[in-house]
Amino acid sequence: VQLQAFGGGLVQAGGSLRLSCTTSGRTFSNNGVGWFRQVPGKEREFVATIGWRGGNIIYADSVKGRFAISRDNAVYLQMNSLKPEDTAVYYCAVGISAVAGRSPSQYRYWGMGTQVTVSS
Repeated sequence: VQLQAFGGGLVQAGGSLRLSCTTSGRTFSNNGVGWFRQVPGKEREFVATIGWRGGNIIYADSVKGRFAISRDNAVYLQMNSLKPEDTAVYYCAVGISAVAGRSPSQYRYWGMGTQVTVSS
């Protein structure tokens, strides 16, 4: 499975971006999918996850109320009211099972990541 995350870019604080995650080859329609982010020198951080039917949504406290995860044939992360501390490389990942949680160990396939930079 090859995942591709795209939609990142440079945005001013308070702005919005929409990330998308698609796959080539095998689909992830039966798996939970999550978004994580990472800044240099820090561990990968959980952002949000969504179950295979679009339920079982979990958000990190730091993004709750600002970010929204959704899915159809792709998985999306709508990011609103962006803050400079949201700056990171964002990765999507396919879960091992139909529902996945906060831990990276629950995910099997990872995309290459897309850079999000929020200027103050």
